[in-house]
Amino acid sequence: MSNTSYKLKMPDLMEAVFDTGYLLFDLIAGIVFLSAAKGNSLYVLYGILTLTLCGGDAFHLVPRVIRAVKGSSEKIEHMLGRGLQISSITMTAFYVILLYIWKLTFPGLQAPVAVEALIWISAIIRIAICMLPQNHWCTEEGNMRLSVIRNGVFAITGIGVIILYAISGNAGGYHMTRMVAAILISFGCYLPVTLFSKKKPMVGILMIPKTCAYMWIIIMGLQLL
Repeated sequence: MSNTSYKLKMPDLMEAVFDTGYLLFDLIAGIVFLSAAKGNSLYVLYGILTLTLCGGDAFHLVPRVIRAVKGSSEKIEHMLGRGLQISSITMTAFYVILLYIWKLTFPGLQAPVAVEALIWISAIIRIAICMLPQNHWCTEEGNMRLSVIRNGVFAITGIGVIILYAISGNAGGYHMTRMVAAILISFGCYLPVTLFSKKKPMVGILMIPKTCAYMWIIIMGLQLL
């Protein structure tokens, strides 16, 4: 049952505002990309990327906003756990889409076969692991062993995408080396949270720069419009 004596605290209110602002930013950016695309495949793909990010994270962040405002309940905790699973899958798809955004941004460059295979194989493995019921997404304990494995595989996906944007450098004057920095920041903040936040809740504050890093990735796309 919900905690009827729950009182909204300032940190909870700030979290709710931040999460809501982030989701609205993604939603509006996605609409802008698709509206301005006019048949341009790159901008259409950026729109899909942004809405994938927004839709997937909404499954996780909306329950967090509700919990922050109204307090926790068994239903909210279940929604939060399932949302974590869904957002883990959509975030993996996010990096696969970034692979194809790289291809469209730099048509004169060829992605190394090994790197492209690395991204695809690691992404498929991670999604398969995320689907396993042994993850215990909806329990407080979760499954630390599977968490380490799935996030280790996820890091490999991210490394593959980083390699691509490092290869392209500043080709075309797009300055997409910033994408390398954004991905490094996102993983540098995300991995400690997933591995240590249950025992050390304060680590969870790293989700703020991680979220800002994803917004930065979207802003890079908007600057291409």
